[in-house]
Amino acid sequence: MSNASSFPSLLAAPDGGACTEEGCRIPSGVTSATEADTGRRFGGMDRLYGDGTCDALSRLHVVVAGIGGVGTWCVEALARSGVGALTLVDLDHIAESNVNRQVHALTSTLGQSKVLAMAARVRDINPLCQVRCVDDFAEPGNLDAILVAPSPSTWRNLLVDCTDQVVAKIAMILRARELGWPMLVCGGAGGKTDPMALRAGDLADAANDALLGRVRQELRKRHGYPKGGAAGGKPHRRPPRMGISCLWFDQSVVLPAAWTRNATAALAAVPGATLSGGVPGSPVASGPQGLSCAGYGSVVTITATMGMAAADWAIHRGLPTAS
Repeated sequence: MSNASSFPSLLAAPDGGACTEEGCRIPSGVTSATEADTGRRFGGMDRLYGDGTCDALSRLHVVVAGIGGVGTWCVEALARSGVGALTLVDLDHIAESNVNRQVHALTSTLGQSKVLAMAARVRDINPLCQVRCVDDFAEPGNLDAILVAPSPSTWRNLLVDCTDQVVAKIAMILRARELGWPMLVCGGAGGKTDPMALRAGDLADAANDALLGRVRQELRKRHGYPKGGAAGGKPHRRPPRMGISCLWFDQSVVLPAAWTRNATAALAAVPGATLSGGVPGSPVASGPQGLSCAGYGSVVTITATMGMAAADWAIHRGLPTAS
């Protein structure tokens, strides 16, 4: 776990040379930071969004928690947009089962730390990017060490949550609110098949997303966020805003065929149960290995779509015209 009290340029030499950590080295022959022509690499951003965009994005710092199916594509897009500083947070290592949806998962990177493999990729794209790796999962006890702003204080700081754990999401939401950091929360990508079903909005409006539903429930129950029902139990015409920006796929989950076969066979033994989970605690309601892509089926067209949308959210908040 990182215990940094300031934002260090971890793993990168001052001139953009080779990383010092195993599994996170810029290949020989890659352009160094002193040789990189950022005008040619990222000038398209100025032409698209206006003069000063590249300079503004070079002073944007984005913490991406969860370097998996969604997080890797988010980081990839931020690096290719010239973002100046990235903090990558994950304790996991690249497995062969990640290849179908995670951009850093290659035959050559199997077994490597996810944050180190992604950091090497970022510096191959933009040697000037400051990359800080936190080889740990985000959790309530380590967020003070993770949410560290670079020096000097002129950086704009953002947090993008690409994790699949309810406790981690809630902890990051609460800490980001305390720090005043804008934050985007990504919902579940497992079991989804329609990229066009992606929605952006307030957590109060998220639908067809069990992960965000559980986060919303806990925030309302334990942390004082506005509830969806009015006094007397009558629902609001529109639920009160919670002030939490989210991405989700408004599509019912597609369950794995093998699991639905087993669940159908179990229905006779659980009166009242349905494939949608009619009886809490039943084998039908439990679902396959939680809410992550590892349990449900997954596809890169979904994870990449959400990751790119998350990066777009961050980029627009780093533009010179952003408030």
